[in-house]
Amino acid sequence: MAHPKHKVSSTRRDKRRTHYKAEAPTVATCSNCGAPVLYHRVCPECGYYRGRVAIEKKAE
Repeated sequence: MAHPKHKVSSTRRDKRRTHYKAEAPTVATCSNCGAPVLYHRVCPECGYYRGRVAIEKKAE
């Protein structure tokens, strides 16, 4: 196993970790009903995905 010869300073350690951050998910609008939808997912409001019916939603 590798053993460090010197202590890694907190600045150097934190500079290495600067790219680890949370990103907001990409949200699109449904082409059928206009509801906000996450990318590559079926619309929870109408059940459409890419212009086609993916799941049948019950009429209320």
